[in-house]
Formats: sequence, structure tokens, C-alpha cells
Amino acid sequence: MLKVYSASWCPHCIKTEAYLKEQNIPFDSINIETAPKEIVDKVSEINGGEWVVPTLEYKGVWRRGKVFNKAALEADLREMGVQ
Repeated sequence: MLKVYSASWCPHCIKTEAYLKEQNIPFDSINIETAPKEIVDKVSEINGGEWVVPTLEYKGVWRRGKVFNKAALEADLREMGVQ
């Protein structure tokens, strides 16, 4: 299942998750503010040492965190094998 690493204060996370719901794409939302250190460290590693959200992971394929852009998200999901 697609994992969305997010934070409660992140407007791009809210938009990304809303889009996934609209498209009926199942996902787990993982709040990095309350996640175990190992998860936070991995998200930071993927994003060059920063907490950048929303970061996505699907079957071991990661997408770095970025601002919400529908076309870019759709392309990323296709590349990751989600769509």
C-alpha cells in the first residue's frame, strides 16, 4: 500500500491526501511528528537530511517531498507503479 509521510501543519500533505482519496487510491498516512525515530530518519535521508513532506513510498520506491502539483503527483504515482 502507498505510504504518505506527512505532518499536521503541511498544506501540501492535506492536498495530496485529498487527491488520493478523490482518486480512490488507498494509502496509509504516517505523521512524522509522532512516528518512530527510524521512520523520521528515513524520510530525512530520502530528502537530503531535511524533514520534507509529503514524502511517498510504494513497495520500496520513494518520492521525495515536494509541493502539491496534480500533474507531477500523477506522474510520480505512475513511475512508482501506483497507477
